[in-house]
Amino acid sequence: MRIVIAGGHGQIALRLERLLAARGNEVAGIIRKAEQGDDLREAGAEPVLLDLESASVEEVAAHLRGADAAVFAAGAGPGSGATRKDTVDKGAAVLFADAAVLAGVRRHVVVSSMGADANHQGDDVFDVYQRAKGEADDHVRRLDALDWTILRPGALTNDAGTGLVRLEARTGRGPVTRDDVAAVVAELLETPATAGLTLELVAGSTPVSVAVKAVAGN
Repeated sequence: MRIVIAGGHGQIALRLERLLAARGNEVAGIIRKAEQGDDLREAGAEPVLLDLESASVEEVAAHLRGADAAVFAAGAGPGSGATRKDTVDKGAAVLFADAAVLAGVRRHVVVSSMGADANHQGDDVFDVYQRAKGEADDHVRRLDALDWTILRPGALTNDAGTGLVRLEARTGRGPVTRDDVAAVVAELLETPATAGLTLELVAGSTPVSVAVKAVAGN
């Protein structure tokens, strides 16, 4: 498969790129800074220089054409303010999904956030983030031209992955390693029967492949 990842230099994305490339996939990662390209090449991915905060839907679609799947793993980052939560966590996610539709790429996986909700209350930056993620997820769900899966991980850690997770419509809050999030996304991409599902993910006791098959009904 050819897979295009938005937010290609993110911590989850770099892990995902390594996994997908090791499985023989052709992987491209969208990045904002040219100097990030070497990290993607080292991970086995082709860097695509494009700013999702300023690009048009046609420009993004041009990089998606011919892909078998798209993954939105971009984020404004913990040090960013409320404005960039709106332009990246919402705006870029909406743009990327619309571009996938325009490019004819049906399979679409979104790395969202546990608790994302368009109706989330509060004025702190994290509250803005949760609303932005929720609004973006709602937009993706309305796109009938996409076979989407929305993944909502719990609190992310940089501990070594265990390969053991809990993946359900509702898990309750808990930690999960970035390694295991990447492994779940890779498995979701190979499991089209998970289309139309919004899933929460935390550490657990079920092997990744078994957990994904279970939610897919296999």
